[in-house]
Amino acid sequence: MSGYDEHFFTAPDGVQTYYRRYAAGGGGGRLPVLCMHGLTRNSRDFAAIAPRIAGTGREVIAIDTRGRGRSDRDPVPANYNYATYVDDVEGLLAEAGWDRIVTVGTSMGGLMSMVLAARRPGLISAGVINDIGPELDPAGIGRIMGYVGGAPAFAGWDEAAAAVRATNAVAFPNETGDAFWLDFARRVARETPDGQVELDYDPKIAEPFKSGGTAPDLWPLFEAMADFPVLLVRGAITDLLSQATVDEMARRHPGLSVVNVPDIGHAPLLDEPEAWDAIEAFLKKAP
Repeated sequence: MSGYDEHFFTAPDGVQTYYRRYAAGGGGGRLPVLCMHGLTRNSRDFAAIAPRIAGTGREVIAIDTRGRGRSDRDPVPANYNYATYVDDVEGLLAEAGWDRIVTVGTSMGGLMSMVLAARRPGLISAGVINDIGPELDPAGIGRIMGYVGGAPAFAGWDEAAAAVRATNAVAFPNETGDAFWLDFARRVARETPDGQVELDYDPKIAEPFKSGGTAPDLWPLFEAMADFPVLLVRGAITDLLSQATVDEMARRHPGLSVVNVPDIGHAPLLDEPEAWDAIEAFLKKAP
């Protein structure tokens, strides 16, 4: 039993966004939760915690942003941008009939939460943002730019696991077992009809990301979240979100709660005990 239903939302430009919808347990009655993943990831990142959240009485939707997972690859790479991603989310929410939500966003998904808060005041009642903020450390950005868009095919799952381990071991230094990395590979890659394995995103998502230009000021987007409680989950050894940025976030948002996940970089998987305990406690207080 999967624990979720599968759906597709079709945007006005014809691109379909896949999403998993988990039914609320325990009688329901709480505001639903929208889960949004990171740059090269997909809804499988929430496979562990979405059922837990649903068990607290909340419906959950976990999406594959366009160009990732089972969502369509966009024929126009310039559409791989936050405005389009949030357009898709707004259309999906309208189709689902959700007009007040709680968000859980990892990295890119956290920035999408900020954009959504700025666009739609009153929509988000509480938000979890995972290892992301309005200022990004150049070290982390450089590391991500070094691998995003490189999507080679692998001979099998063991080779794929070795590749994702080489890229992500810096974020999970204590994970030395093969089983963890094989599971990680199955989160971020897929098997092709010819039996090879490839990373589960369109390599062209990197084109806008690497196009350069002046980075926008993201602080106004974060400040749009000031009207509702926010939980920041941060990897204690992250290379993307500095402590100085976290301190400034707390100064600008007095309602910000922060949990640091020990020995984890960018980004926590959210099923770590420290992360999940904080999320569970946060959701108990949320509408």
